Amino acid sequence: MSKQDRKTAENKTKREFIFQRKNYIFMFIGIACIALGYILMSGGGSDDPNVFNPEIYSFVRIRLAPTLVLAGLGIEIYAILLNPHKK
Repeated sequence: MSKQDRKTAENKTKREFIFQRKNYIFMFIGIACIALGYILMSGGGSDDPNVFNPEIYSFVRIRLAPTLVLAGLGIEIYAILLNPHKK
């Protein structure tokens, strides 16, 4: 076996994942924030189309839920760009 073949064999055994545990933790936190935001946005409709339900304009559905979704997307971007090897 030549010297170059040994180096390529060593490189093949030392493979690592792109993301580390810290990245995945932040990704799951971001997904949870996005899911909670969509859950808070859902509902508020009326069974009878002739009856207006003013609950669709509540603070939770108009302000809090979209903010949670955007925060979750920001956390996802941070999780992707995070370099866990950097100290």
